[in-house]
Amino acid sequence: MPFYRKLDASKPEDKRTIQNLLLLRKDLNLHIPVKKSMDESLLLATWNIREFDSAKYGSRTDESIYYIAEIVARFDLIAIQEIRESLDGLNRLMSLLGPNWDYLFTDVTQGSAGNGERMAFVFDKRKVRHGGLASEMVFPPLKIKGEDGKMKAVDVRQVARTPFMCGFRAGWTDFVLTTVHIYYGEAVAEDPDRIKEIGEIAQFLAKRSEEPRAWSNNWLLLGDFNIFAPTDVTMKAITAANFKVPKELQNLPSNVAQDKYYDQIAFKVREDRFATNSKAGVYNFYKVLYTKEQEAEYLSVMGDAYLNTKENKPRDVKARSRYYRDWRLFQMSDHLPMWVELRIDYSDEYLERKLEPPVV
Repeated sequence: MPFYRKLDASKPEDKRTIQNLLLLRKDLNLHIPVKKSMDESLLLATWNIREFDSAKYGSRTDESIYYIAEIVARFDLIAIQEIRESLDGLNRLMSLLGPNWDYLFTDVTQGSAGNGERMAFVFDKRKVRHGGLASEMVFPPLKIKGEDGKMKAVDVRQVARTPFMCGFRAGWTDFVLTTVHIYYGEAVAEDPDRIKEIGEIAQFLAKRSEEPRAWSNNWLLLGDFNIFAPTDVTMKAITAANFKVPKELQNLPSNVAQDKYYDQIAFKVREDRFATNSKAGVYNFYKVLYTKEQEAEYLSVMGDAYLNTKENKPRDVKARSRYYRDWRLFQMSDHLPMWVELRIDYSDEYLERKLEPPVV
């Protein structure tokens, strides 16, 4: 559990935080399996935490960091996208999670396309161990034949926001996670640059996973793909590279409106040593946090911007409610965390193979 020691119920904002944490914990218990301390299963998640942390609507309050920490702590390992160049938000999160937790994160991808973003893996060291592999994914040069008939290397276009690859171990299982935040581009389902980027990443990882000296035989691709629907070509760009999206995850919209399928977790693994437990989901924290009914409670937190526009014109009731809905997306996120429970204990199968007669 996160550290709650600084919460003081004599302060109105802390009292509200405590009350909401109790509601959140109860709701999490209903929708996400309890973490197991033994090496039986692994709770894996991915979450794009919107501009974590920017000051666009004011920096996140301590209250919101408590809620984010409570959600993150429900998993064993979580990939987080859209961390800002400043690590303030991530470091505030880690301070609440405490010494049993660790993290690995990228540098920002330079250039405007990188959007000043980092990606990270946050993990519970009691269940997950970093295996040593850590790399930002870079496409190799393309070899082509020049006019002189000789082969030469030509640089290829890299991904807008460089994917992050890390090797982990949990129980009997080792695996490589690659987290992505795919180019969005045009607000259409099948932006050609988005399709191209997803396809190139999936093909690259699929090929890498089959190399004799690959760190592991189990490769997972997860993150924010900006996929509009499971039937889109963008989804097919993942599966065409022999990555599989478990049926439990195929129809789980992950945006706040829950009408887009932006976030995904795909697998290219050894089925005999790595499998889902048929438990997966997207957790909608807005059912208990920053609800419509709670709008009035946050008037002082939102400040004058809630009441008036930048031009100092008063907002009407609808505009204020719209501001509140937008403001909360920068306190929590416009994405919901996606999770899956994985089986990682194969002791019985291993022992049964020991009893099999040797192959002559």
